[in-house]
Amino acid sequence: MSLFNEIYNIVCQIPKGKVATYGQIAILTGHPHAARIVGYALHVNPKPGIIPCHRVVNKDGRLAPGFAFGGLQRQAALLAQEGILTSSSGYVDLKKYLWEP
Repeated sequence: MSLFNEIYNIVCQIPKGKVATYGQIAILTGHPHAARIVGYALHVNPKPGIIPCHRVVNKDGRLAPGFAFGGLQRQAALLAQEGILTSSSGYVDLKKYLWEP
């Protein structure tokens, strides 16, 4: 299985109402230094709407300013539909919403 497919499989496990970080996904693939590769894989997500890349944020809970499928506001809206609130500056409270597999 390719690393991208591993990333997509893990991201699909993030439940609604939770987020994970790029670094967390990298660790779960067994490649702890591959957070940027996770970001790239999600940017080229072959199944938007099926692979919930909107549930992945940076290590500080910041949304992706260049969210590939509509920008930061779109990512915030998708998260809000799942009950995840974001700050006006584009952050998610990781203490409240972080997925712990």
